[in-house]
Amino acid sequence: MTEREKPFELRTVALAAFGPTLLFATGEGAILPVLPLVAADQGAGLAALGLIAAMIMVGELIGDLPSGALVHRLGERPAMILASLVSIAGLLGCYSSTNPWLLGASVFLVGLATAVFALARHAFITTSVPLRYRARALSVLGGLFRAGYFIGPFVTSLVLAISPEKRSVFLIHVGFAVATLVLLLFTGDLTPADDPGRREAHHGLLPTMVRHRGVLLRMGSCAALLGGLRASRNVVLPLVAVAAGLPPSTTVLVIGIAGGVDFALSYSSGQIMDRWGRLWAAVPSMTGLAIGHTLLFVVIDVPTFAAVAVLLALANGTSSGILMTLGADLAPHPAPAPFLGAWRLTGDFGQAVGPLVISGLTALAGVGFAGAGMGVLGLLGSGLLLRYTPRYVPRQPALGLEGDR
Repeated sequence: MTEREKPFELRTVALAAFGPTLLFATGEGAILPVLPLVAADQGAGLAALGLIAAMIMVGELIGDLPSGALVHRLGERPAMILASLVSIAGLLGCYSSTNPWLLGASVFLVGLATAVFALARHAFITTSVPLRYRARALSVLGGLFRAGYFIGPFVTSLVLAISPEKRSVFLIHVGFAVATLVLLLFTGDLTPADDPGRREAHHGLLPTMVRHRGVLLRMGSCAALLGGLRASRNVVLPLVAVAAGLPPSTTVLVIGIAGGVDFALSYSSGQIMDRWGRLWAAVPSMTGLAIGHTLLFVVIDVPTFAAVAVLLALANGTSSGILMTLGADLAPHPAPAPFLGAWRLTGDFGQAVGPLVISGLTALAGVGFAGAGMGVLGLLGSGLLLRYTPRYVPRQPALGLEGDR
């Protein structure tokens, strides 16, 4: 029976990938809002507050370097179990920290664990889900990650309403990480049984990057630009609201509504990619993010702010899972983990640099100019996607869906 003929339902990977992802992401989403607050209580200055808050992203970026080789050697399930244990250790370090340096080091450890966990689930979906369903599975995965980040802060607010001790929030993530660990321990091995040779060859990150330098340079540039636009969106919306003098409560409400729109489109993104091809999700999303950033110039009141925020959410929502899907399509089989580690490095690099570009341009010329600068980069990314996606990612996923319509 061919891959196209094999029956498949997304629920078959729910316990192995979707459940742990939602639990882990909810825990991480819960701790992010309190990191600067805990650091401030420990005497950190303004510059140190930003650095400590960024240590999860820094940890993920550096964790991308060894994670491909680690997942390749251990397998997906053992790697996710190890990541959960390391995350618990880092969170206990955060809870018991007495100074900003120990807090920052512990947060960095959580970031390292997040990188391994994310790559393991990505590799599992890549090897376990048939090609014609791949984009939908990865879009759901991306949507669950966003859902966790959306739910986490509400859990935090409930805990802080009960306990005034801010550090107790770290125990929330410990609880979610333990639940993730238990779920993984009662889940079968994630490595497909019909791939006995997938661990025979081992390639480190640098040899993998050299071997695939062409695709990583071209498609990786697209991933970095899209990652940068996504991350800058989260930074620039609060900045433009402050510049326009909008009430904080209104700003939070609008951003929350936009987050709901973003999450609601997650599965639709996968349907678009599986039915019509990756290009039809990637280019409109990148272009929409570029236009949305450019329109930050027009934000002067609540209606214009809401319109731009929803436009950015629509654009971002239609790209749910696109970077993971492109990485899965480009990765060599049956051992994709080393390549996926290099691929994720490009996207995470963009996510790390995007907010820095916004901050720098805002300091130089204002938030409107910063948005326009990111918009130009987004249009450049759209052009690169139009040129290189058909070359490196043929449209086979869409061709297998005639019977699904």
